[in-house]
Amino acid sequence: MPKVGIVMGSDSDMKVMAKAADMLDKLGIEYEMTIISAHREPDVFFEYAKSAEEKDFKVIIAGAGMAAHLPGMCAAIFPMPVIGIPMSGKNLDGQDALYSIVQMPPGIPVATVAIDGGMNAAILAARILATSDSQLLERLKAYTKEMKETVQAKAEKLDKLGYKAYMEQM
Repeated sequence: MPKVGIVMGSDSDMKVMAKAADMLDKLGIEYEMTIISAHREPDVFFEYAKSAEEKDFKVIIAGAGMAAHLPGMCAAIFPMPVIGIPMSGKNLDGQDALYSIVQMPPGIPVATVAIDGGMNAAILAARILATSDSQLLERLKAYTKEMKETVQAKAEKLDKLGYKAYMEQM
């Protein structure tokens, strides 16, 4: 059964939200992904947020641009953690969405990641779930070790080649 709901307001958000889905896949976390416009279909949105607890979602990852109401409205209805991903946009490069998501009123928190931060939203969701899932916690630790080893391998390569040869191989 999916533990994470991934929702976006438009398929134009798919590139960012796919990064969240890919990371959840990597960590072995089931999810359900959908597109719902909070503004164009409020009844569908309301039903989604209202039924998320019944679907046994533990976290919702909601991406939104511009006015960015989707994450905040999820948090207003769904009693579990909501992670908002502000989407970069053509007018203000996602700053409008960032401010809209992060400036929630008291009592309606939305954890907010960087603009277009789909991967980090998934990792944050995994960390929330890992508080009660020791196997997931071990997978997160393995992922952290993998990241460290990747950086160390790049540093060794740079030391060996020097920066000019390193850059030629990039």
